[in-house]
Amino acid sequence: MSKNYRILDLLRRNHSPLENHLIDGLVDGRVSRRDFVRHGSLLGLSLPLLGRIGMAAGLGGMPSLARAQGASSATMRVACIVPTGAIDPISHSDGGCTLLVQQVGEFLCVDGPDLVLRPALAESWKPNDKGSVWTFKLRKGVKFHSGGEMKADDVVASFDRLADPDSSSNALSVFKGVLQKGATKKVDDYTVEFHLDAPNGNFPYMLSSDNYNAVIIPASYKGDYEKSFDGTGPFKLENYTPKVGASFVRNEDYWGPKALPDRTEFTFFDDIQPQILALQGGQVDVINQLPTFAGVGLLNDPNVDIISLKSSAHRQVHIRCDSDPFKDPRVRRAIALSIDRDKLVAGLMKGRASLGNDSPFATVFPSTDTSVPQRKQDIAQAKQLMDAAGAGKGFKVTLTTERFSEISAYAQLIQNWVKEIGIELDLNIMEQGAYYGDAVFGKSNWLDSVMGITDYGHRGVPNVVLAAPLKSDGTWNAAHFKNKDYDTLANSYVAALDLEAQQADAGKIQKLLLEETPIIFGYFFDYLTATAKGVTGVQPTAMGQLFLEKASKA
Repeated sequence: MSKNYRILDLLRRNHSPLENHLIDGLVDGRVSRRDFVRHGSLLGLSLPLLGRIGMAAGLGGMPSLARAQGASSATMRVACIVPTGAIDPISHSDGGCTLLVQQVGEFLCVDGPDLVLRPALAESWKPNDKGSVWTFKLRKGVKFHSGGEMKADDVVASFDRLADPDSSSNALSVFKGVLQKGATKKVDDYTVEFHLDAPNGNFPYMLSSDNYNAVIIPASYKGDYEKSFDGTGPFKLENYTPKVGASFVRNEDYWGPKALPDRTEFTFFDDIQPQILALQGGQVDVINQLPTFAGVGLLNDPNVDIISLKSSAHRQVHIRCDSDPFKDPRVRRAIALSIDRDKLVAGLMKGRASLGNDSPFATVFPSTDTSVPQRKQDIAQAKQLMDAAGAGKGFKVTLTTERFSEISAYAQLIQNWVKEIGIELDLNIMEQGAYYGDAVFGKSNWLDSVMGITDYGHRGVPNVVLAAPLKSDGTWNAAHFKNKDYDTLANSYVAALDLEAQQADAGKIQKLLLEETPIIFGYFFDYLTATAKGVTGVQPTAMGQLFLEKASKA
C-alpha cells in the first residue's frame, strides 16, 4: 500500500510534537508498526486513531478483536494456587489474590498480551511536555457493586492508599520515587492529574493491570475486603471460602458488554500437579498458570489447548559485587559466559522462553536495543577472564536460592557449567519463606547471599526491574551493585517520553550491564495457561490475571 500524505497531514493536526515525532518514525521506517501501536497507546493515542495512521502510512489496518461467540449461560471453572494471605487489593502480592481481585476490580487501563494499553475505567490520558504530569479522563456512568458511581474521589483515594509509605501497600515497590501520597489530584469529577516526583515516560503502565494492586475501589474503603469484594468489574462475588475457593456471578449493571458466563468458579490448590489432574479429569476448564517445567505433560496433550504469551518474567542470578572474588567484574562475566542459554531455552524451558542477555531488556519491550550482540557460551574466553582476574585456580562459593518451579534445576545446571572454569558451587536450596526472610538487608537470605537465584514476574515496561534490583539505592539490590553511570542512565531512560530516546538509553544500559554483569538474565519465560478443548475466549495476562467475560465453552 502507498502512503497517503494528505490524510497523514490531516491526522497530524492538533497533536503534540512528541506524538508527531512518533508518527514520523513510523512513516520513515525507524519505528516498526508493532512498536508504533504500543508506544502510541502509552502516550494516550486511541487505537482507532493509531489504526487510521497505519492505513495512511501504507501499512494496512489494525486487526479487529472479535467477541467470542458461545453459550451465555456457561459456568467457567478455574484452577488456581491458593491465596497465601487475606484478600486485600492494597497489600496482596501473590498469584491467587491477584487473580481473585481482578475478577471484580478494574484498572484505569489494561496492559494486554501484546503490551498495548487499552482504556478501561479511564477513557483517555496524556502527559504534559515533560512527562511529569499525566492527566486521565475517567469513564462516566461506572458503578461499584456496592452502589455509587465511580468518580475522581475514588481514584484519588485508591492511589493515595497505594502510595502511602505508612500503609502496607505492596505497590510501594512501583510508586517509590515516582508518585507520592497527595500527588494524585482531582481536577473535576471525571478528570485526575498525577503529579510525579520526576518525569516518567512509561507511567500509564503503573496505573494499569501491569500493577496488579492498582484496581479502583471506593474512597470509603476501610478494610475487610473479603466481606465485599467491591469493585466495578463484569463479575460480582457470590461466595468466598478461604483456602477452598470462590465463585462469582455476572454483573448485570456492568458499564460495558455483559459477561458471557453467568458464573465463574475458582478452586484453590496447593500445587500444580493436582490442578493438572483436575483439568485432565474434567473437574476444571482452565489452569490459570501452567509452569513449563511441571506441566510439560500437557504441552502436547490433544485434549488441552495451551495459551502462550511472551513475557518479561525471568529468574535473576545475582552475584554480589562487594564480595571477593566477585568484586572483579571479569569473574562475574566469566560465570555468565559459562552458561549455555540455548540449552536453557530448548531444554530446561522446552522452547517456551526467549534468550536473556544479562539486562532487564527482554525482546518483548519496544525500547530494547536489538542491535546489542547476544551473549553466548564461551568457555575459553571465560577461562581467560578468570586467569586475568587472578582466579584461574578456581574457588568455592555457595549459591542460595528458593525451591520453586524450575529454579532448583536451573541452579544444578549452573553448578555443572561453572565447574568447567574451576568454580566449585555449593547449592543451598531453601523454602521460599526462609529464602526471602523479612525481605530487607541484614534479614534476608535473598538480599544477603553471595550468589542467589530469584524469581521475578512479568512487567509491561522494565522500569521496576531497572530500579529495585540494580540502582545503587534499590530496595531489591541483592547484587549490591553501585554504579553512578548506571544510575544516571536508568534515570534518563525512565524520564524519556520518546521511543527512540528510550532505545538509545536502553542500548547504553545493555552494554554497561554486559560489561559489569551484576545479574545474569539467562532467559525470559513464556506465560502459559491451559484450557480444556472447546473452551474459547479466555484471555490471560502474563501478570497472572485472567479475563473471563468473553469466555465460553462448547
